[in-house]
Amino acid sequence: MASFNKVIIAGNLTRDPELRYTPKGMAIAQITLAVNRKWKSETGEMKEEVSFIDVDAFGRQAEVIGQYLRKGRPFLVEGRLKQDTWEDKNTKQKQSKIKVVLESFSFIDSNRNEGEGGAAPAAPRPARPAAAPSAPAAEPVEGDGPPESDDVPF
Repeated sequence: MASFNKVIIAGNLTRDPELRYTPKGMAIAQITLAVNRKWKSETGEMKEEVSFIDVDAFGRQAEVIGQYLRKGRPFLVEGRLKQDTWEDKNTKQKQSKIKVVLESFSFIDSNRNEGEGGAAPAAPRPARPAAAPSAPAAEPVEGDGPPESDDVPF
């Protein structure tokens, strides 16, 4: 049986990232994205629903997220779904929650401070997961390098 587990979501951070480290020094960032959906009902009324998606990031990507993201900032995540299960301490019932495990990301906005007379420093390029040691090197993708000029449109 074939399976495929890939998710791409874009939303706004609901709070500042929680950055912590394991005893072995691995960084873990936990964020929550608010993802909005708007539609028009049969009566013509505009409706909106919001979904809150928990995302876990690890390693260098977690450190970059902890350093550059803040509550309210728009953010795009690529990753995979993972179901966490545990037993509730009070009721002893099994609980579960589906999260996204971040594999790559992009900063959506340009982070400009328009009212302060100029732009803030550019955000760093998103960290990419390291390829497995036995995997061949990936071919460069057009647009994957630095801009050819300083005329970046954002």
